[in-house]
Amino acid sequence: MAHRIITQVVITGSRVLGRAFIEAYKQASASHKYAQQAAKSNPGAAVKFASGISLDEACKILNVAPPKGGKVDMENIMTRFKKLFDMNEPKNGGSFYLQSKILRARERIEMEVSEAEQAAEREKELSEGWNPKVYKDR
Repeated sequence: MAHRIITQVVITGSRVLGRAFIEAYKQASASHKYAQQAAKSNPGAAVKFASGISLDEACKILNVAPPKGGKVDMENIMTRFKKLFDMNEPKNGGSFYLQSKILRARERIEMEVSEAEQAAEREKELSEGWNPKVYKDR
């Protein structure tokens, strides 16, 4: 009798795990297709996901305006980050999950700003041309 119950539990557990795996695969596949479609329809502004979140989501989490042309008030972002991060301290009854989301949001915005700065530097260098320094031997 016991072996019969154990067998039923194993079979039921296998079904549940199998269905969960299949559902996760379907969601991952749909997400991949969505990213491909977004990249095809607008290749210059493809949706980039770093740290698992988009730039829009990061701005919503920190409640700041999205960077325009790679320029953003980093002091405001750091102020919002510190306030929200401290409010969600697990030792004070906050949520580690929310702290992680806040941290990833700040990292995402910083990454976007640094990419824009690098692109601006490249454009500046290209427009000015290459000016090597010449040292004269005496």
